Amino acid sequence: MESTLRLALAQYDFPVGALARNADTILGLIARAKAAGADLILFPELALSGYPPEDLLLRPSFLADCEAVLAGIAAQVRGITVVLPSPRAIGSVVFNSANILRDSRIEAVYHKQELPNYAVFDERRYFAPDRDACTFTVNGVSVGVIICEDVWFAEPIAQCVAAGARLVLVPNASPFEHGKTAQRDALLDQRVRETGAAIAYLNAVGGQDEVVFDGSSVLADADGRIHANAACFEDHLLLADFDAAAGTFRKVEWTDERDECEESLAYRAMVRGIRDYCGKNGFDKVLLGLSGGIDSALVLALAVDALGAERVTAVRLPSRYTSEASNDLAAEQAARLGVALETVAIEAPFRGFLDALSASFAGLPADVTEENLQSRCRGALLMALANKKGGLVLTTGNKSEYAVGYATIYGDMCGGYAPIKDLYKTEVYAVCDWRNRQPGGEVIPHAVIERAPSAELRENQVDQDSLPPYALLDAILRASIDHETPAADIVMALQADWPGHDVAAETARVLRLVKISEWKRRQAAPGPKLSRRAFGRERRYPISSGYTG
Repeated sequence: MESTLRLALAQYDFPVGALARNADTILGLIARAKAAGADLILFPELALSGYPPEDLLLRPSFLADCEAVLAGIAAQVRGITVVLPSPRAIGSVVFNSANILRDSRIEAVYHKQELPNYAVFDERRYFAPDRDACTFTVNGVSVGVIICEDVWFAEPIAQCVAAGARLVLVPNASPFEHGKTAQRDALLDQRVRETGAAIAYLNAVGGQDEVVFDGSSVLADADGRIHANAACFEDHLLLADFDAAAGTFRKVEWTDERDECEESLAYRAMVRGIRDYCGKNGFDKVLLGLSGGIDSALVLALAVDALGAERVTAVRLPSRYTSEASNDLAAEQAARLGVALETVAIEAPFRGFLDALSASFAGLPADVTEENLQSRCRGALLMALANKKGGLVLTTGNKSEYAVGYATIYGDMCGGYAPIKDLYKTEVYAVCDWRNRQPGGEVIPHAVIERAPSAELRENQVDQDSLPPYALLDAILRASIDHETPAADIVMALQADWPGHDVAAETARVLRLVKISEWKRRQAAPGPKLSRRAFGRERRYPISSGYTG
């Protein structure tokens, strides 16, 4: 009996609900793997249905269609072993499963044991857990399979090894977030040392609404060596030979990740998010308001890198308060990136609103109402352009603004996708600096990065008129939102670094703004998760809450 096998890992995007398309992709990858001499091909978690299918799993017709498509694929499998994850219904009970296909049939099935129900995951809403191990033999090598969350617990992989597995396959749909690659590597190292088994960890890739899967698949030898992970955010059919006697892998076709700095990963996650959101929802072009400020400048660069300049339109929407510098910088960036630039002044609709409201506003001083009206003029105009010419409006708000409500509902929050909504303002600067150092040169004008941020909704306005310095603001927000740190502990941690600031008062004010802005965030466009706690499906706070702690 042989003691080696060639393993193919399908680090690919499988769109949610696209069963026929996914089946074609799966069959094509199986054929490619066979042609490359692979003995076994592994697909990501729920590859057949896409992940996460959410309430599609509550539809009996969807589950029946998954079964039919799975059977059709199985009937065509010959000369290779296929591990294809899919949802499986047994009566009224639904499992998150991995199917072992061989010789034109479903030879065995593994049901996921550990069902995550935190952060972006709510698998217990849909699936039932199981407790049985699954092993099978390929080329004389005993192989086990577990699924995603299972590897974070000792027992599922230990069961496989107790049943004789020398190699354990782990199909995943694990969303990107900062620092996760290091966590995965440390986890695999721990499991290998506990069991003495080699591990092939395959992760999905691609954007799905509010998450982006990074791929970053990895191999772990039985002696504890963790190989370099595969290139992030890219589709690849990865090939490696496994020597069961030594418990080691040899890469055959494998593109290693070469830049794991935080800014690079965040940028590429956002690019992939834009590309896949547009592609999966039928948008062939996008438009955005280009203000001459850093947020819209970053979104424009992301859009061009995601879709190409010919599919992006930038729109200047100047008001009576817009500076000449803002208009010039917007034009300069559009020219550098080769993007079509339109200009639609908002003075006429703004004046129309003021005239219409003049009787109702009589005797009342101007305030934030008039500022918001300008933003809402811009939102309405962008949406009108999208309706008339086709395309998706990208919003340009960052996480700091969304956190404290420094964004106008039905104004600059208008749009279908929010690429930087999980990027704090200080991170926006860092990512812009990173992008300007990449091939192609300075695509975001240095003057945009250097100028003081301003909404330009009144004379001489800058953001710091109404917000703490962004470095302090983001430190408060990151501690509270990403790490759930109590206010008193935030003050204690930050006070020494901010002499001359009333950190206690600033913290109390910022956290109050976060709380009262929840209703706005509920109406915000989706955007890609980058951090430990992203707004949207991951951070679910009540709008109406009397809690003050």
